Amino acid sequence: MDGLAISSRLRRHVAHAVASRRIFPYLAGATTVLAVGVGILVRLIDPKDFDSVGEGIWWAVVTLATVGYGDVVPTTTWGRIVGSAVIIFGVTFLAFLTATVTSLFVATEGREEADRAAAIQSARDEELRALLLRLEERLAALEEKLERRLAE
Repeated sequence: MDGLAISSRLRRHVAHAVASRRIFPYLAGATTVLAVGVGILVRLIDPKDFDSVGEGIWWAVVTLATVGYGDVVPTTTWGRIVGSAVIIFGVTFLAFLTATVTSLFVATEGREEADRAAAIQSARDEELRALLLRLEERLAALEEKLERRLAE
């Protein structure tokens, strides 16, 4: 499967999750997978500063969330390179995520509002049709009375 197809498929899944108001599991899943992956990576490349994978995951979560408590920090060059990438990715990911989810919520709300407006317009159109039919019936009755009077 090529990148474009994967991106399109992912976009459809995210749009469906937003439309059904179930986006949280997707966000939590993506963040968890990313934090675990980065936590394992940082433990492998910087075991001096990260005593366990759990500590690496903790650091990844805190860094991805842009909190940065500072209780655990990488001190090796590779650890700092990974840390820098995680910081940049975390800020970019959060900004992109916020923009995407907001955009999808707005689009969903817009579609729902358009559907409501169309339903209202349809009801109004039906009311107008019924009114026109009644008017046509009354006009026909009046024409008939007029014709009878003229015939007398």
